[in-house]
Amino acid sequence: MAEWLIEEGIAETRALMVQGERVLAAKLMWPGERAAGTRCTGRLAAKLTGTRRGVALLDDGTEALVDHLPPQVTEGQSLDLVITRAALAERGRFKRAQARVAAADAPSPAPVWPDGRVVRRFPSGLWDEVWHAASSGSIAFPDGEILVSVTPAMTVIDVDGIGTARAVALGGVPAIAQALAWFDLGGSIGIDFPTLPSKQDRRALDEALGAALDHWPHERTAMNGFGFVQLVARLTGPSLLHRFATARLGMAARMALRRAELASDGGTGRVLELTIHPALNAKLKAPWLAELARRTGREVRVALDPALAIEAAHAQLRNA
Repeated sequence: MAEWLIEEGIAETRALMVQGERVLAAKLMWPGERAAGTRCTGRLAAKLTGTRRGVALLDDGTEALVDHLPPQVTEGQSLDLVITRAALAERGRFKRAQARVAAADAPSPAPVWPDGRVVRRFPSGLWDEVWHAASSGSIAFPDGEILVSVTPAMTVIDVDGIGTARAVALGGVPAIAQALAWFDLGGSIGIDFPTLPSKQDRRALDEALGAALDHWPHERTAMNGFGFVQLVARLTGPSLLHRFATARLGMAARMALRRAELASDGGTGRVLELTIHPALNAKLKAPWLAELARRTGREVRVALDPALAIEAAHAQLRNA
């Protein structure tokens, strides 16, 4: 049976839905983030004239946009809120979290963060596979590949490969379903398939895509004459692709810490040496390194190597 596994890393918490040795879905959360479904309190700082929207100052000092405000609510009033979308960074701007007033008689929405089994380590290689796929924004399929990229307007998936347009389009469908789950995608998603002039081929593609996504709540357009399909699903927070697009160094620094933890398992040596690209040095906060030393029981040293790729940090144990 499939189950969610939770790995509590340094400066991030990771979740994988695993069935056997196969990853079905992934999620990621950083400290201080409030996932969709979280209840909190806030003070209404401003009401937007002519709307039922406003800005609330939350109890942790951050702000959230509040929708569907009751007419009687006034500025300065304390509110019980439910987060509907976590804060989201995009290129050149930051989007506040979104929330709504929590009705006393309404059930809380199901939390987005999974209630899984906490494990010390994921099965070997599974997180690395998802992480590298998200880092490159690509997933291969037989004779083809999908490339996934985020823009301020939507996430775009390009399907390309060798063979007939019909074969490439149909071959890319399982990879698209995989990307949606692995990268935790939501919002507006555009898929650019090879152009299929035949209505029969377009109908076959629509049916295949519908079957592959029947478990995933969304709305979908039919393929148009240029091979484009649009999906719309609930956006609950930053996807793995959003994080790489806006905080690649932060993602790489956290992965470096994970590799250092793995290197310390079962080895000997009193010093744990972590070798990174110099660009990551400022991202490795002192409390993170102190936590790495505490978890591993070793002195931690950081070595800089400008020849390394940012994503290629590695660690080893030494006696001195």
